[in-house]
Amino acid sequence: MTQRNDTPNPSSDPPLVIGGKRFESRLILGTGKYRDNETMVRALRASGTEMVTVAVRRVDLDRKGDEAILNHLDPDEFFLLANTAGCYTADEAIRYARLARAAGFNEWIKLEVIGDEATLLPDVQATLEAARVLADEDFKVMAYTNDDLITALRLEDAGCVSVMPLASPIGSGLGLINPYYIREIKSRLEVPVIVDAGVGTASDACRTMEQGVDGLLMNTAVAVADDPVGMAIAMKEATSAGRRAWLAGRMPMREVAVPSSPTRGMLD
Repeated sequence: MTQRNDTPNPSSDPPLVIGGKRFESRLILGTGKYRDNETMVRALRASGTEMVTVAVRRVDLDRKGDEAILNHLDPDEFFLLANTAGCYTADEAIRYARLARAAGFNEWIKLEVIGDEATLLPDVQATLEAARVLADEDFKVMAYTNDDLITALRLEDAGCVSVMPLASPIGSGLGLINPYYIREIKSRLEVPVIVDAGVGTASDACRTMEQGVDGLLMNTAVAVADDPVGMAIAMKEATSAGRRAWLAGRMPMREVAVPSSPTRGMLD
């Protein structure tokens, strides 16, 4: 990795702005897989997140019963981002996005169209098709995709307010597999780049943020940790540390040792 020459002052890092909305936290969390709703809410609060995703296909939109996830998410505390997780066609994703808006969600949607059931990798063609339709219907689309630059550029052209390339497959915990591709996507897009999927632990979060991306979205790493609240705190701190490290500008990487103390003027 080369050293950046356009590094801003870390103390003047502007907030994250997506689709005209400002966020202080660069960490977005999902709401699935927690052992209970109380743990989920405690972890969300501990993480400092402001935006949380809700899978439209997997929650009770009518808020029936005390155990319904939406009964535990205060929209005054968390910005709710409807998610088309579990959709395998563009038509499905479009239908569930419309359903979410009709059920009282905002116009924001995390667009996810899966192309392969075994790997959960995205169907980029279907994602592009759905993104164009939803953007034309005034949805603010945050599109989950692979780490391909061309697809990312096309999603931006389709009107997405954020592009969300994966670090590695959903739920894998493998961390950032292709940092070069993520850096290239970030360098070429004007909309925010939020890395989504594959982060397994705090070091993964820090390393991903060190690529200069605008934020992270994760779920499994926090939800299935032995201590979700503790992991949420770790992810908060790692996201912040990675961002500050990128802003500060890392030292050049070399294949030879360089003394850390000056060699000139040394006593014989």
